[in-house]
Amino acid sequence: MLGPGDDAAVVAAPDGRVVVSTDLLLENRHFRRDWSGGYDVGRKAAAQNLADVAAMGAAPTSIVVGLGIPADLPLEWLDALTDGLRDECATIGASVAGGDVTRCDLVVIGVTALGDLGGRAPVTRSGARPGQLVAVAGRLGYAAAGWALLEAGVPLDSAALQEAVAGHRRPCPPYAMGPQAAELGASAMLDVSDGLLQDLGHIAAASGVRVEVDPQAFAVGEPVAAAAKELAADPLEWVLTGGEDHALAAVFPAEAPLPSSWRVVGRVVEGDGVLVYGREIGQPGWDHFR
Repeated sequence: MLGPGDDAAVVAAPDGRVVVSTDLLLENRHFRRDWSGGYDVGRKAAAQNLADVAAMGAAPTSIVVGLGIPADLPLEWLDALTDGLRDECATIGASVAGGDVTRCDLVVIGVTALGDLGGRAPVTRSGARPGQLVAVAGRLGYAAAGWALLEAGVPLDSAALQEAVAGHRRPCPPYAMGPQAAELGASAMLDVSDGLLQDLGHIAAASGVRVEVDPQAFAVGEPVAAAAKELAADPLEWVLTGGEDHALAAVFPAEAPLPSSWRVVGRVVEGDGVLVYGREIGQPGWDHFR
């Protein structure tokens, strides 16, 4: 591998195929500098792209980063950002292979992530079939709860509230669960970036099926419950419709031997769309153009 310092990087592709994903983060749209430090933004920027690669059943290997930054951006903030990018990659043995920087009125971060399938077939959104199970790995509702606390200006006077806000600032995707799901026979998978119900709707549409979700199957984390109590909110709404946790949602054959890291939350049936038992759901997730 050849990293930063030349006109282009050279990265290994042992499988002969490369999984590629890219995302943008815009200041005041995806993060606020008065809410998140540079290090947290770097971790978040890397995480949301590395999670996309893992959701294809691949092992992330590297990222390249494009930065637009204001001329008066403190050097300490930029250094912290690059440290965050590096450290998030390091959690799974990936690296920052290179990038580019230019002047911009606000901070704009474009990350492209690369990954290796290790000889496996990619797990797409279109493989769900009636009779299969829907399962989730990772945390849900933390990012939405943290955002709501920051938006409301609530004093973060407990460890639980602080953990919820940390979930907004720095998601914790279950990277290893992506390749694991592929090995377990997952037929469809994605990361939960825009809200679980909305993202399951993508699987339903791509596969030509209906996904039925059982809200009683979910565990609400203590930080999410604490935030909901503080704000008189419904924590399950955050779990079902909150985005940016980058958990993984996958569809498995009914007989698949799922480990405890995967929680079965629904099933696939004939039909279309997403149905939630016993609940009325308004907006199912994040609208990028709202």
